Formats: sequence, C-alpha cells, structure tokens
Amino acid sequence: MALQHEPTTPHHSAQDALRVLETVVRHSTGVTDTELARHTGIDPERLTSLLLMLRREGYVEQVGDGAYVTGDALTRLGSAQGREQALRENLQRTLDRLRDSVGAAVYISRYVDGEIRIDQIAAGPATPVVNEWVDFRYSAHATAIGKSLLGQLDHDGRRDHLSRHKMARLTSRTITSDRVLLSRLESQPATVPHLDLQEYAVGTVCAAVPITAGSSVGCLALSLPVEHAHRLRQAADALNRNAAPVLLSLAI
Repeated sequence: MALQHEPTTPHHSAQDALRVLETVVRHSTGVTDTELARHTGIDPERLTSLLLMLRREGYVEQVGDGAYVTGDALTRLGSAQGREQALRENLQRTLDRLRDSVGAAVYISRYVDGEIRIDQIAAGPATPVVNEWVDFRYSAHATAIGKSLLGQLDHDGRRDHLSRHKMARLTSRTITSDRVLLSRLESQPATVPHLDLQEYAVGTVCAAVPITAGSSVGCLALSLPVEHAHRLRQAADALNRNAAPVLLSLAI
C-alpha cells in the first residue's frame, strides 16, 4: 500500500507504533518523547500522533516526569494467561470507538480454513447490524467483507472458494458470474475499499478494508442503511484511516 508521500497507511502506522512500543518496553523505567524520536527515527510530529493513539488504546502511560512506560493493555496482551480475552476486550473497545466515530456498525472478519468468519461486531440502536438473511460463509460474492477477503487470496484460492460456494443471486445487483467477479477482484487496487451497494441485501450498503496481519487474512468492515448511502465512501475512508489500532492489537 504505497503512497507518494511519507507512509501513513494503517499498516505503516501499526508498524511504526510497534517500533515505539518495542522501545518503551526496552526502557522499563520510562523513556521520553525526545528519546523515542532518537531511537525510532520517527518524525516528532508523527510520533506525537502515534503516542496519542497508544495512550488512548492503553498500550503506554505517561508518568509524572513526562516519560512513557508500558500501559495495562500491553501488559495484559503480553501475558500468556488471559491473552485471548484481553485481545477481544481491546478489539471491542477499538470497534466501539470506530462505530461511534464513523456512525456505522463495524465488523472484524477473517478467512479461516477456507471459510469467512465474523469475529467481532460493534453495533447499536443508531447503527444497526446487517440482517444476515443468507449465511455470510455462502455469500462472499455479494458482500464487501467477502470481496475484501477473497481479494487478498491468490487466484487459485479465489477459484477454490467459488467452486465450493455457488454464486446465488441475492438481489438484482448481485454479481453471479465468477468471470466478472474474478476480473473485478484482480483489478481492485489494494488501497481502495471494497463496496457492497445492495448486492447482499436490499436496504443496506457496506464497505470493507483489509487488515492482514502476517499470514492471516482479515478485514474491517462497516454497514449502513441505504438512506445513508451518501456517507458510505467517506465512512469507508475514515475506517481505513483508523484501522491502525486494530492491526496493532493483532500484531502484538
């Protein structure tokens, strides 16, 4: 995911945040922002933004003399006992904040053992979840989540998935040709969110962005009632910009 200027994609932000955390961990008695800039080589202005994010997520804390030390969230994730629960709680807090900031239901999904899995959701009365009227595992061709996950597989992986799940017509907008779908997945730039414009369900629009961590294939997605479709691209861009904390939680 390359940009013309300094790297500021969620993946680069997560990588930079990891460098900051590694430096904080090495300095058990605390490290100042000036020292962090020197050790990591990260621009001071960018470092300030990263530190704000890390404090908000509970990964670092600022002590009385202004130095940074490891926070409770990082301590819990670093413990073998209860790590999975701590990760779920961290991710849920992040998803809840994303839901409130983008004004949409937000989802984390992964591709596991050849199937789509929805891991966590943040929704509410004003941000309703998608009505799963057809199992998401069987409707990858019609959902933003499915297209984002399939888009991260190689050609053979996509072919394999489609051979196991018939591309049923769910609405008048659903793509049912594997040739058309594969062509669109091939031509989709990695930095552009995948969209579902009432392809899965009439009355709902969705967007998804990749959150691949290591060899794991995943995505972060949102859904909106169709009357808010005019907000979809802006919300998708905001989701993409704010995906770094999710990537960071998965990478620690």
